[in-house]
Amino acid sequence: QVQLVESGGGLVQPGGSLRLSCAASGSIFFRNSMGWYRQAPGKQRELVATITSARITSYADSVKGRFTVSRDNAKNAIYLQMNSLKPEDTAVYYCNLRWYGMTEYNYWGQGTQVTVSS
Repeated sequence: QVQLVESGGGLVQPGGSLRLSCAASGSIFFRNSMGWYRQAPGKQRELVATITSARITSYADSVKGRFTVSRDNAKNAIYLQMNSLKPEDTAVYYCNLRWYGMTEYNYWGQGTQVTVSS
């Protein structure tokens, strides 16, 4: 069974920084994609950033230039460095892991709250 555990959320002032971490455990195919998604109250979950095992990254336009996603393949871990945070970044951030075999394997963490407020 695959499990994802996030950490690093919290309360930060506008313009501040936070770093989220996500560690995956279990039987994980080495060729995969991990990423961060977020969901604000009353809104749908949206993509923030993804990174493949080959370290190919993609970002939502709203976070480009402010957020950086990285990963440690040896630890099955990903990180999200968030700088210049804005109140509109407030959301629950979820870690995601997926890969494709005979079917799609898609796993989510429990989420970590990020609140940007003065």
